[in-house]
Amino acid sequence: MGLLANLVLVFVAGLITALATGIGAFPFFFLDDVSERLQVGLWGLASGIMVSASLFGLVMEGLAEADGQFDVYLMIGGLLAGVVLVIVANRVISDHHFDSKDFEQADFQKLVLILGILTVHSFPEGVAVGVSFAELNLAGGLTFGPFVVPLLAIFMTVAISIHNIPEGLAISIPLRSMGISNWKMVWWAVFSSLPQPIGAVLAFYFVRIAKEFLPAGFGFAAGAMVYLVLSEFIPEALEHGAGLPNRGHRELISGLVVGVLVMVPLAFI
Repeated sequence: MGLLANLVLVFVAGLITALATGIGAFPFFFLDDVSERLQVGLWGLASGIMVSASLFGLVMEGLAEADGQFDVYLMIGGLLAGVVLVIVANRVISDHHFDSKDFEQADFQKLVLILGILTVHSFPEGVAVGVSFAELNLAGGLTFGPFVVPLLAIFMTVAISIHNIPEGLAISIPLRSMGISNWKMVWWAVFSSLPQPIGAVLAFYFVRIAKEFLPAGFGFAAGAMVYLVLSEFIPEALEHGAGLPNRGHRELISGLVVGVLVMVPLAFI
C-alpha cells in the first residue's frame, strides 16, 4: 500500500480514539448525575489500561526492536523525552487555565487557544497510536482489506479509546450543570481529543521515514503515557474520591486492577 493510504488508516485509528471520548457523555442520556464512586473507578480503570499498554505494549515492543545497547539508550532517552513533554504540557495548561465550560462560551479566538492547549495535552495519546502502527504492512498482524495491521496497533487503539472515556465524562459534567444538550456534550468531548489523529499521523510518518529511531519513538510514547497517569489520572481520581470512605482508594485500586487484568492478556496474544 502507498504511504498516503497508510496515513489515512492511521488517521482513522486516531479519529476512533477521539470519537471514543464522546462516549463519556453518554451516561447523561440516561442519568441526571454520575456518582463520585463511579468517576474514581473509571479514572482507576483508565490508569490501569494505560500503564499496561505502555509497559507491556510499547516498552516491550521497543526492547524487541532494539538492536544493541545503543538502541536501548535511544529508548531510555525517548522515555525521558516523553516525561518532559507532559511536564511542559502541564505548565502550558496551568499558565492558560480553562475548564470545559469555556468550550461553550468561547469566541473564535479563545477556541483557537483552547485547541492549541488541547493539542499539547492530547499529543501523547496520538503519538502512542501512531508509533504502534510503525510495522503497518511490514510484519505479521491482522488483515483488514488491503492492510496488514500490527497487533500492537489494535491493542493501543483499543486501550486509548477506553482511556478517553473518563476524560469525556470529566468534560461533560460541568457542561451538564450549564444545561448543555446531550449531543452538544458529546461534540465538545470529541472536540477535546481532535488533536489525537493529527499526532498519530505525524508520529507514524516520523517512525516510517526514520526507522532507526523507532525504539526512541516507543520509549517516548510510553514515558509520556505513564507520567500522564501519575501526574493527572491518579490525582484526578483522588480529588473525586476525597469525600468517599477511605478517600476513594478502594475504588481507585479496584479500577487499576481491572484495567491491568483486562489489558495484560491482550498484550501477549
